[in-house]
Amino acid sequence: MPALRLQPDALASLFTPPAHARERIGLEVETGVVDPRTGHAAPYEGPTGVKSILHTVLAEWGGQPRYDTDHLTAVHLPEGGLISVEHGGQLEYSGAPAADLAGAVDDARAAMQRLADVAERFGLALLPGAYLPFDRPDAIRPVPMSRGPLMREHFAALGPAGSRGDSILALSTSTQTHLDYLSPDDFTFKLRMQMAASTVVNALFVNSPLHDGAFDGVLSQRSQAWLYTDPRRCGPIPPALRPDVTVDNVIDWALTLPMIYYVDGDGRHRPAPDRPFAAIMQQGFDDATTPTLEHWAYHLGQILTHVRVRRTLELRSADGPPYPHISALPALWVGLSYHPASCAAAWELLSRYTLQDHRTATARLPRTGLDTLLGGDRLHELALELVRLARSGLEARVAAGVENPKTPHYLDPLDDILHTGNTFAHQSLQRWEGDFARDPGRYVAAFRV
Repeated sequence: MPALRLQPDALASLFTPPAHARERIGLEVETGVVDPRTGHAAPYEGPTGVKSILHTVLAEWGGQPRYDTDHLTAVHLPEGGLISVEHGGQLEYSGAPAADLAGAVDDARAAMQRLADVAERFGLALLPGAYLPFDRPDAIRPVPMSRGPLMREHFAALGPAGSRGDSILALSTSTQTHLDYLSPDDFTFKLRMQMAASTVVNALFVNSPLHDGAFDGVLSQRSQAWLYTDPRRCGPIPPALRPDVTVDNVIDWALTLPMIYYVDGDGRHRPAPDRPFAAIMQQGFDDATTPTLEHWAYHLGQILTHVRVRRTLELRSADGPPYPHISALPALWVGLSYHPASCAAAWELLSRYTLQDHRTATARLPRTGLDTLLGGDRLHELALELVRLARSGLEARVAAGVENPKTPHYLDPLDDILHTGNTFAHQSLQRWEGDFARDPGRYVAAFRV
């Protein structure tokens, strides 16, 4: 029986919170898997490759494997977490949603330590952060995932607009936070603030100054690469900066974008036609099949904006911090998003800036960090206020009994940055030129799990 044509009124179903939804916290930590002496990325294949780590996790931790053709690419863990491989051999731990911030952070740290112990048995180290500092994308053999060649071909076909897509696939890592919205009004309240705050947060967390072992004046190689990874589907979501943004606004915008790839009826990945998803709904794919709700879900997963909107709000734009400080990023977002007064105050602070203000700042901040201007205001001063509001939000949650008293201290490294002006990028550069003596082995020893 042919699949039923996807109807417009079904699109919003992927954004509907469960009937008894509550505010939980999901945390994802991506990490490079590297040679501890050289800092170079480990291959996926081979007896001491990333695939061997995954097979060991499956054998010793249990869980359900996920394969792409014959290649193990993920393990669904018995406790609800997921360990998966990225296109350049990076590993990602995605924890099960937690009721509180400390629970999410403690779970991620425990899983990352277990994973590091496995990697060490293969002579490898886990190096979280934002961008593999000692490799070039052309030096990394891609993981054999079916969608990988389609994504690389898509970015290459864009010319300059896609010229750094290979860097994102091969080299980037991050720490991402998933937060809930409970109603249409809550969606508006949180998304508009998160989208407006993302530019400030991106500048505060710059942490990828090295590319192929050298500094070229860019504080965030990762943010710089995102500027040339199909800008249509990256950066701010234009309607999300409206004070009354709705799910329908986001859907209407997403319908204007093309897919990168789709999965056909035989389970094979195919390049999608270069036309908006709205046109695909009307005309179908080039093989005469029609899109389904599953294809819509695939399409949403191929939108790479600062906040990715699905059934949760995925805060994904900032560089991952150094591993000792991974809690700082989710702490900032939880404090701003899950305390209504802090959320409202952050939106009030940032609501006057236009989409063009954000786009201009996003293009400049990889080099200028907290000295970047948003409109006419320096991001450093805006970050000071956001961190203050986030701390107030976390303290209120502690007082209400929903957070551990230690969670406001997760923000302390950000206070240090704002007091000194030295971002994580500046700090690592100072050590690279100082006590590391430009030795990749010393760098890895300092920042590995």
